[in-house]
Amino acid sequence: MSLIIRAVTRQDYDQWLPLWDGYNAFYGRSGPTALAPEITGMTWQRFFDAYEPMHALVAEDSGRLLGLTHYLFHRSTTAIEPSCYLQDLFTSEAARGKGVGSALIHGVYERAKLAGSPRVYWQTHETNLTAQRLYDKVAERSGFIVYRKIF
Repeated sequence: MSLIIRAVTRQDYDQWLPLWDGYNAFYGRSGPTALAPEITGMTWQRFFDAYEPMHALVAEDSGRLLGLTHYLFHRSTTAIEPSCYLQDLFTSEAARGKGVGSALIHGVYERAKLAGSPRVYWQTHETNLTAQRLYDKVAERSGFIVYRKIF
């Protein structure tokens, strides 16, 4: 495999969308609970807006996209430098276990360093044990528990 990790381009939309849909389906956002098309459209547009802190990388092999990751930079009350939040990570089923997820995470690490961010963090569902095996190899658990309130 000749894997390339690169920034998403507008020409990638037709290959990015099935990966995005697969990611959302994995987390139960499909059918009646699917994201509104406006959310997908806005997410896609944000990747190409210089004023947005949101970015996307894709994993490509021989012209075919195998995975995606979306990340953003934000301020923190405990640091001067920006923090990097890796929000989404997904690989096609055929590409799993072949280093694509790890390569995408390391791609975010590289972009974070270039942006002057000393920290990349993310979260996953407690039942996502397969992903946790990878995450335990490339990062450390912070010990924090996420709380949220949806309105």
